[in-house]
Amino acid sequence: MSDWLTLATADGPMRVFAARPARPSGRAVVVLQEAFGVNAHIQDIARRFAEAGYLALAPDLFHRTGVDDLPYERHADALEIIKEIGPERINTDVQAVLAHLREDEGVGLAATAIVGFCFGGRAAFTAATATPGLGAAVVFYGPGIAAGPHAVLDRAGALTAPVLLHVGADDPTIPAEQVAAIDSALAGVGIGFEQHVYAEAGHAFACDARPHMYREPAAALAWERTHAFLEKHLQEAR
Repeated sequence: MSDWLTLATADGPMRVFAARPARPSGRAVVVLQEAFGVNAHIQDIARRFAEAGYLALAPDLFHRTGVDDLPYERHADALEIIKEIGPERINTDVQAVLAHLREDEGVGLAATAIVGFCFGGRAAFTAATATPGLGAAVVFYGPGIAAGPHAVLDRAGALTAPVLLHVGADDPTIPAEQVAAIDSALAGVGIGFEQHVYAEAGHAFACDARPHMYREPAAALAWERTHAFLEKHLQEAR
C-alpha cells in the first residue's frame, strides 16, 4: 500500500510518500531523494523497501520551492534548487519524519534507517549526524559530504549510527581524495562503517530509471550489501 502524507515542519507543510509493507516488521526506512525530487524512481525504491518489510517514508525535500519533481534532463535546474538546501533545512525535514514515525507509527529511532541517493546521500549523512540513537544510515553516491558549500564531514564526530557508503570508482562528483577523507574521518569516530567503491561504475550507478548510468552488477551488489547492513543493525529493534 502507498499514499501521500502531509507533515508539519517549522517551514510549513511537507508531503511525504509512504509505502507500507503487507506484513510490518516494526522497522522503517526514511528514503531521501536524488536531486530530482520524490519522483517515480524514488517512489519505486520506497515500494521496494516496503516489499522487504519496512515502512518506507520519502519526504519531499523540495517542499519550500513549489517544485514537486524535475525530469532528469533538467539537471542544471535541480542543482540550483539543492544549492539552497543546507544542513538546517535537511535536519528540520528529517526530524519531522522521525517524530511522525515515533509518535504516530510506533517506530523508534533504533528501528529506523535513513537511506539517501545522490543529493539525498549527502542529506542522509547530514541527518545522521543530528540524530543520536538512529539505527543506521546508508549513502548511495552522495556528493558534497567532504567538500562543497554544505560539507558536513566535520560533523562526523556526532555520529552514533553505523554508516554504509556506496561510491562509483568513476564518479567525478566524489573523487578519490574525498573517499579517502571520509574513510579517515569515520575511522576516527569509533562507529561501525563500511565504504565500498565499485569498479566500472559512475554516479547514479544504481538508478535503473537512467539506463545510460545504471550498472546492474554494481547496483545488485550495493543493494545486497544494503539489505544485509540493515538486517544486521536494525534486527534488535524488530
